[in-house]
Amino acid sequence: MGVDAVGSSASPVDSRGHLRIDLLGPVRARRGDSPLALGPVRRQAVLAALILRAPAFVTYRQLLDDVWGTEPPGTGHRVLSSYVYALRKTLNGASAGPAHSVIHGGSGGYRFAPGGARTDLEDLVELVARTQGAKSDGDFDAALDHGGRALDLLRSEPLPGLPGPLADAERQRLARQRRTLHQDRAECLVLLGRYPEALDALTAAPLARPHDEPLAALRMRALYGVGRQAEALAVYQEMRRRLLDELGMEPGEELRGVHQAVLRRDHQLLPSRTAGSPAPGTPTSHDTQPEESPAEQRLPDASDHPSGPRPRRNDLPGDTACLVGRERELALLTAPVSAEGVSVVTVDGTAGVGKTALVVRAAWALDAAYPDGCLFVDLHTHGAAHESVGPQRALRRLLRAVRASGDEIPDDLDDVVDLVTAWRAATSALRLLLVVDDARSAEQVRPLLPAGPGSRVLVAGRHHLAGLDADLRLTVEPLGTDEAVGLLRELIGELRADHEPQAALELARRCGGLPLALRIASARLQNRPSWTLAFLAGRMSDDARSLGELRAEDRSVEAAFRMSYDQLTPEQRRGFRALGLAPTARFDVLTLAAMLSSSREDAENILEDLVDASLLQQPHPGRYRLHDLVRAHARRLATEAPEEAAADRAAVLHLYTAAGRMASDWGPEGFSTGPDGTGGSPFPTWREASAWLKAAGGELVDVVAYAAAAGQSDHACRIAEALVDHLVRGGRFHECRAALELALPCADMAADRRMSSSLRNCMGMVDIYQGRFRQAYTWFTEARRHGCGHDDLRNQARTVAGMGAAEWMLGGIEDAVAHLSEAVELAARLGDGWLTGIALCNLGAIRSQQGRHEQALEHYAVAVAIAQRNGRPRTISNALCFAADANLALGRHTEATDLLRRAVELAREAEDLPLHAASLSRLATAEHVQGSLHSAVDIHHEALSTLTQSASTWLEMEVRVRLGNTYAAAGRRAEARHEFRTALSLPGAGDHPRQNRMARDGLRGDDVRCPPEENIGSGW
Repeated sequence: MGVDAVGSSASPVDSRGHLRIDLLGPVRARRGDSPLALGPVRRQAVLAALILRAPAFVTYRQLLDDVWGTEPPGTGHRVLSSYVYALRKTLNGASAGPAHSVIHGGSGGYRFAPGGARTDLEDLVELVARTQGAKSDGDFDAALDHGGRALDLLRSEPLPGLPGPLADAERQRLARQRRTLHQDRAECLVLLGRYPEALDALTAAPLARPHDEPLAALRMRALYGVGRQAEALAVYQEMRRRLLDELGMEPGEELRGVHQAVLRRDHQLLPSRTAGSPAPGTPTSHDTQPEESPAEQRLPDASDHPSGPRPRRNDLPGDTACLVGRERELALLTAPVSAEGVSVVTVDGTAGVGKTALVVRAAWALDAAYPDGCLFVDLHTHGAAHESVGPQRALRRLLRAVRASGDEIPDDLDDVVDLVTAWRAATSALRLLLVVDDARSAEQVRPLLPAGPGSRVLVAGRHHLAGLDADLRLTVEPLGTDEAVGLLRELIGELRADHEPQAALELARRCGGLPLALRIASARLQNRPSWTLAFLAGRMSDDARSLGELRAEDRSVEAAFRMSYDQLTPEQRRGFRALGLAPTARFDVLTLAAMLSSSREDAENILEDLVDASLLQQPHPGRYRLHDLVRAHARRLATEAPEEAAADRAAVLHLYTAAGRMASDWGPEGFSTGPDGTGGSPFPTWREASAWLKAAGGELVDVVAYAAAAGQSDHACRIAEALVDHLVRGGRFHECRAALELALPCADMAADRRMSSSLRNCMGMVDIYQGRFRQAYTWFTEARRHGCGHDDLRNQARTVAGMGAAEWMLGGIEDAVAHLSEAVELAARLGDGWLTGIALCNLGAIRSQQGRHEQALEHYAVAVAIAQRNGRPRTISNALCFAADANLALGRHTEATDLLRRAVELAREAEDLPLHAASLSRLATAEHVQGSLHSAVDIHHEALSTLTQSASTWLEMEVRVRLGNTYAAAGRRAEARHEFRTALSLPGAGDHPRQNRMARDGLRGDDVRCPPEENIGSGW
């Protein structure tokens, strides 16, 4: 093509009606003066890929990799035929048949055959070649002319909006081409002596690279040319400081030579480059290496290669435009490493978390530090079987990349050992950056490690490569909420996201901070401008719908997860499906062992394998969790095997029932609803069961909700009933009530008709603990009504015991004694030691209130003996507190103090927070009675510190009134008034008339009597 073809970038259309395609701005095509519609961006990306790889034949696999990258369409290469058909229809001339199309088809791919078509890329190539040719010939004016027209072609962003790694890579390449052209222009201006223009070009052009020594040399020469010697020297000092601080090396020979020339005012050296020095912008060994030491240590230069200079390779895919919230990870990946060995870093994480984008960004940031090239190999572990890249194939690719074009690899070199030997020999004198993507095992990666000192390897994959020696192992976690919203704002635009801030937050949450999910959701919003963020978030309202919505053409979050699942062993798949049915977000080894009916060791092996496959997270030792979207995928897989799922669900729900019953003071046999019929408990003692429930934290209510939502009514009721003791011990009354309220509607649908009465008894017990005696009495009355007609003696005993306790606190002494006596008789017939002890303690408290303390002590002695046989520290502590009250009333202060000290220790051992606070307050009262007011104050404060925010108002009022009374006795009236006022200001203080009255008496200065015989917080 002659000069006229590229002489003016203002006339891109051939006047004779030939086809013209532009890629250096928005992708456009024209035939003559008529624009052609190329369709959606993905179709444009296919056309661009064919043009960029022309005249090579492009296979389906290569096209899919170029346009879709690591997220190929679910329909595979079949999607390409529809795109190519539409492109041919648009681009072919009116009379052109298939044989004359610009896109030729062949077996397994396509080729772009331009014929009479012309692209602006060709124009750019010609202009760049003329620029370099003129510059080499010393015709700097012509070089400026050609280079200026080349820069005109690069005014706009090339291939804007086109997806895929190839488009990204081309944008990066053209950005570097643009920088090189600007730098060449600046150099030509310097060589022509046009120093002010050169300085303007160096200041205004996008040339900034922190370690670009040739550029710094140009700037020094231009500054010296306009008489600014001091500034030229400052440029050198700044560059030297940066190289030493960040790379640990001195400037290269060219920059040092310019520095010396500026110092000596050497006009012979400054106007032009020294002979034989490389052109600015050409990577050289001294760009990032320190000055060569002795000759025997010098790394071979490209010119040493027998086939001629080896061009520097950069095979990195294009950098993603949006990478949010990865600053810490990038800092770790780009931190300086030792120059003496090969540094290896592994990056793992679940599918779609952005591992490849992260390592590619890091690699581009490190590009300048690796003079011998940046290589990229994708092992396609999670692609189709035929796409997987084995060691031989990967090694041959890498060997071709580091050898000169004429240095072919022998065909008979196919043995892995021989290839590894050749690879290490070829790289022994090179400093390379190698990125290995989608690696599954250490065995895949070890043969690929280069041998050159100072080389760096970044390995990305879903699996933890524990068998690979690595300097750093980095697990990429999903984005936090703020970062996820930030990425969403980048993808859909700040105005649109900020218009619906709450919906943006909800959408980010439903995407689980997973960049792939956020990108797909953003693509859907971009393609549907009428959709609001709230509308899409609403469409993702549950697990199944979330996965369904996170699909856009060929990209799917679930497909990415499925690739990981398909590579698991049968045992691991079975475990993964079971975990999808876990009722809590976090779980442990025992959860899976129960679901699989396996040993803990086997279950742990499966869990750790799933962690290594990045399908499972381990936030704390021994605790595991599934990402929300991974969990949704696991549940969907579980539903494909309904009988297996039903068994898993029943097993895990039985586990929670067994834990609650074993941890309860009632004991496994003390529940009115009897065994659940699914076998024994996996917990040998109550301590193990209690510790297991404690590890579940605040997720126990979720288990009841899960059972209720799954239609497992009996399980929901049994679990809520079994958890009462555990939750009350921790002062978690709100959670306990929430669990029971979730279960109550299930009681009407449960096969066990006793549940309706039992759950109402439990609600009454919780109200007793919280001092809500009237509400408690109502619950017990309802429990008796629902229990009528059922042969349920144990539940009946609990009902009458509860009624008696409530009636006593409400002032109905005679009815209380009658009901409690009946409860003792029923409990004895049942052999229910726990209920016998509780009823006797309440009867004893009534006798103490009547002044019959010795009779009360007889009741307490029996209760203590029963509790000690039972062996539960909580029941023993409770009985000892009652006995101490009677001893205090009898003036036996030493005996009372000894009993209370034991009670305090047992309550602490049982981790019963309300009982611990109550026993401490009793102990403080005993100290008060004996005149040890300072000690009493300290112990009262310890009791207050034990109370949680959800503690019973009744209990806290009692403790504060007692503390106020002690302050008053010590003459500390202001502090006493503060405690009385605080007691009155507590939420719901008006619901407790006795405590309310005592606090008001204290404020008036009256003598406040807190009867020691009245139990505070340990009535059950």
